Amino acid sequence: MKNKTNDNTVKLTVSAIMVAMSTVLSFIKFSELPYGGSVTLFSFVPILFVGYAYGAKWGLSAGIVYGILQTVFGISGAVAGAGFAWYQVLLCAMLDYIVAGAMLGLGGMFKKAVRNPQASFGLGALAACVLKYISHFLSGYILFGTYAEWFFTEGGGMDYGAGILAAYSGNTLSVVYSLIYNATFMLPETIITVIMACIIISVKPLRKACGVK
Repeated sequence: MKNKTNDNTVKLTVSAIMVAMSTVLSFIKFSELPYGGSVTLFSFVPILFVGYAYGAKWGLSAGIVYGILQTVFGISGAVAGAGFAWYQVLLCAMLDYIVAGAMLGLGGMFKKAVRNPQASFGLGALAACVLKYISHFLSGYILFGTYAEWFFTEGGGMDYGAGILAAYSGNTLSVVYSLIYNATFMLPETIITVIMACIIISVKPLRKACGVK
């Protein structure tokens, strides 16, 4: 019983440190979009590490705490000027921050299925980022779809916006908008996250801490 308590204490301490690291790294941004979303300095990786090292229960818990902190720091900027009702603000907080953050805790989903640690953590990081992207996509479609025309004219999609506006309208345009808008930050973030995940799991002490050879 004592060993189990000590083990849980270590996991809780490491998880708290990883949440703090992810939060700090999330403020180091290479780019930022006007209605939420940014490319950061590997801010996903510490939460992914918790999920890979300790399993989905610990990873999801760390991801939810991280998402709550991100809500506190980011929700006002994401909904500023949007005129959201309270339930829309709540839905934005859930999809763009809490659920999206929780998805990062699934970084260890391939740990048992794939023996190579670089491949298993890299695949887990990729899958977790895809799930996070889906959460952002749903938020973009449901809550921000009305900004599609603005985005494809003034908001950054001017080079190709006219063609998209000519080809799509209504709900389809909202889907296309959310797919593209969220990909502009999630695609580069996913690439650098997967690369860093493969790098850190190559470090022997970190690999040992995760229980893999």
